[in-house]
Amino acid sequence: MNKKIITTALILGILAIIFGAFGAHALKKFLTADQLVSFETGVRYQMYHALFLLFLGGTHKISERHKNAIFVLILTGVILFSGSIYLLTTKEITSVDISPIAFITPIGGLLLISGWVVLLISFIRK
Repeated sequence: MNKKIITTALILGILAIIFGAFGAHALKKFLTADQLVSFETGVRYQMYHALFLLFLGGTHKISERHKNAIFVLILTGVILFSGSIYLLTTKEITSVDISPIAFITPIGGLLLISGWVVLLISFIRK
C-alpha cells in the first residue's frame, strides 16, 4: 500500500509542476487573470495533497485500513477538485464544458477535507 501511495503522490507532484508551468507560461495568453488564479488554485491544492500523500505513505503510525480510506478520499478529491478547476478555467480553449456538473468541485473539496479528518481521527485514536 505504501508504495502505491508514494507512487501516486509522486505522479500528482510531477503533474502539478507541469500544470503550474503550463499555466504560468502557455495559458497566460489565453486566460483572464481570474481564470489564471483559479487554475493556480487547482495546481496548489494538487501539490499540497501530493505532499500529504507522501507523508501518508511514509508513516507507520496509521493503520492500513485508515491509509486506504485516506488515499481514496484524497485521490478522488484531487481529481474532482483540481481536475474540475482545470477544465472549468480552460473550457474556451479545450471546448470541454463541464459547467452543468461544476458541483463536483466542492464535492472534491469535501473529500479532501474528509481525508484530513480521517487522518486526525486516526492519530487521536492511537
